[in-house]
Amino acid sequence: MTDTEPIISLRPHGNAATGLTHSGHDKPPSTTYFNRQELSQILAVYGRKVAAGEWRDYAIEMNRDKAVFSIFRKSSEWPLLRIEKVPKLARKQGAYSVIAATGMILKRGPDLRRVLDVLEKDRIRLVR
Repeated sequence: MTDTEPIISLRPHGNAATGLTHSGHDKPPSTTYFNRQELSQILAVYGRKVAAGEWRDYAIEMNRDKAVFSIFRKSSEWPLLRIEKVPKLARKQGAYSVIAATGMILKRGPDLRRVLDVLEKDRIRLVR
């Protein structure tokens, strides 16, 4: 056992599967995720862009602090766009944001539908 591994308690009311550790945490850290309604809104925009031939692949990453929906033109490239949900920013700038590959925030706000409007055809165009 190394110094960085947690000490797992095997008491009658908990074991390794429940995540109880010696430090007193009753449950593992919560994960930020997109709920069904949010994912439905994102996939509706994604589906239209795939049908138009602009996007081809996506990835979803769920961390402790944020959930990220990354959009790719090809699966071997860097993400073309990222849609992020950061609950800590909900009271400040809004939990949702659309971020370009350069890191520039295209739109941020508390309403996902309005934030996704920046991705519609008349607002964003590919330059060839």
